[in-house]
Amino acid sequence: MITEQTTLRSIALEEPATIRVFENLHLDYCCGGNRALSAACAEKGLDVSAVVASLNDAAAVKRFDRDWSQAQASELIDHIVATHHAFVRAELPRLLPMAEKAARKHGPTHPELTQVHQQLELLADDLLMHLYKEERVLFPYIQTMERQSAGGASPTDACFGSVRSPIHMMINEHESAGTLLDAMRAATGGFTPWDGACPTLTGLYYGLDMFEKDLHRHVHLENNLLFPRAIEMEQGLLAAR
Repeated sequence: MITEQTTLRSIALEEPATIRVFENLHLDYCCGGNRALSAACAEKGLDVSAVVASLNDAAAVKRFDRDWSQAQASELIDHIVATHHAFVRAELPRLLPMAEKAARKHGPTHPELTQVHQQLELLADDLLMHLYKEERVLFPYIQTMERQSAGGASPTDACFGSVRSPIHMMINEHESAGTLLDAMRAATGGFTPWDGACPTLTGLYYGLDMFEKDLHRHVHLENNLLFPRAIEMEQGLLAAR
């Protein structure tokens, strides 16, 4: 049973169907997931009793694509790369020209669009490098640890020492990406186009909203599932030496 004192992180992990409720209410269950539900609702001015009821209703229905908490690390990594990394790489080249066009056309009367364009460019630069580091360094190391765990081998020495080091870096970069999207959402009134807005602006705001939702699910799978599992695997391998 979900209560006001349950953390957002534990709710999302134990009842993945509730993630849709968090997304609709713009409650951060990934980077800010260690807060109690009551504190998160107070910050957003939401009625916590109504939110608890909505979350429990969603948990009872249990509609979600899959509960990834029981998947192997390698399977989870494959899903993250094929689904969320691919989405980032497909959407950024589409959204950036739209943001540039909207800023050029409407920036003089709507300066928030210039801000959105600049922040989206920064987000793109940061995220694409972030994906590269995960796919070339961190994820292969986690997959190697998983094979070693299954075979009873000792852990391979890594250039970064403990897996905690790159994980800490990735979590910080997740938070930076979330901060940029939060700023864009605030500047645009929740990605809400004004009456009579052109199709480019409407499409941009819709795309940014979808991008933020996907990033939340992406970060949830890494911060709350994959990374703790990687740390646990490393501890087990070291203990078995």
